[in-house]
Amino acid sequence: MVSAGAGSRRGASTLGCLVSLLVLVAVLYYGVNIGEVYFRYYRIKDEMESQARVAAALDNGTIQRRIGSAIQEIGLPDDAANNLQITRSAQPRAITIETDYSETVNLPLFVHTFHLHPKATEPL
Repeated sequence: MVSAGAGSRRGASTLGCLVSLLVLVAVLYYGVNIGEVYFRYYRIKDEMESQARVAAALDNGTIQRRIGSAIQEIGLPDDAANNLQITRSAQPRAITIETDYSETVNLPLFVHTFHLHPKATEPL
């Protein structure tokens, strides 16, 4: 014979499991959407670092075209290409490639604008 207390405990454990599963799904959903912003940031930063390493053999226009192409391929906002700056310094001889852009994430109960500033500096 099953007691009344045992039946209610089973219901409570099922509800607890459903709540835990709901929380896990919400964390994954938000994490994936926010993670995409940072994944794109690290992809463009990696491209900027790659171009900075070979900058001694390239002119600024070529670097700008290559990074602009990567910005489009990655799917960054137009501001990333419009704000792209390439600076060569004489003392010490170095190149700095940087940009500034914002991405807004619109999720249920969460709207946030991420301001990102990827930058790469290498000696020439």
